[in-house]
Amino acid sequence: MDTTQLLKGVLDLTVLAVVDGEDAYGYDIVRKLRESGLTDVGDASVYGTLRRLYSAGALTSYVVPSESGPHRKYYGITPAGQGQLKRQSEDWSHFSTTVTEILQGARP
Repeated sequence: MDTTQLLKGVLDLTVLAVVDGEDAYGYDIVRKLRESGLTDVGDASVYGTLRRLYSAGALTSYVVPSESGPHRKYYGITPAGQGQLKRQSEDWSHFSTTVTEILQGARP
């Protein structure tokens, strides 16, 4: 199954969930998503999502100097982002339960 379209639908949710635990920089977020099983997630997709969520006020950002390489831009979740995460988590839970029930023949 091609998961590209599924990933697009849940990327905001998963990125918000990753930074809800602790602030993280872009590539760290990509790495955490991949380690969690979203192996097909692309760097460009995550960076685009970070920019969009930041512009929408769901994320904050700050730069941390690095002694071994370029500075890193960290992202953290805002109260608006936490609200979005809560709503989208509830939506995902309902949606995934419905699809599972359909696949198991529990729904007409």
